[in-house]
Amino acid sequence: MKLSREEVLHIALLARLGLTDAEVDRLREQLSNILENFEILQQVDTSGIPPTAQSIPLQNVMKLDEASPSLPRSQILANAPREEGDFFRVRAVL
Repeated sequence: MKLSREEVLHIALLARLGLTDAEVDRLREQLSNILENFEILQQVDTSGIPPTAQSIPLQNVMKLDEASPSLPRSQILANAPREEGDFFRVRAVL
């Protein structure tokens, strides 16, 4: 499917893009190629393929949650701008 220059300008207007004449010609060629590729894909028979949400099986990639010792309080509070006892002192957020 070949796009016309006017169709590319309309798409650019919808996308709020300011294009030069050279860009319009280049995008007309590129967008036409993309649409031709979709036309080829539409010819593939997918009637025997069940609809799926994922093409590959999902797997959990998170590591196990294991308890580990934390840093000492003095080291954690060393960079605090203000502290009060064993806690960070922050301004009230209201």
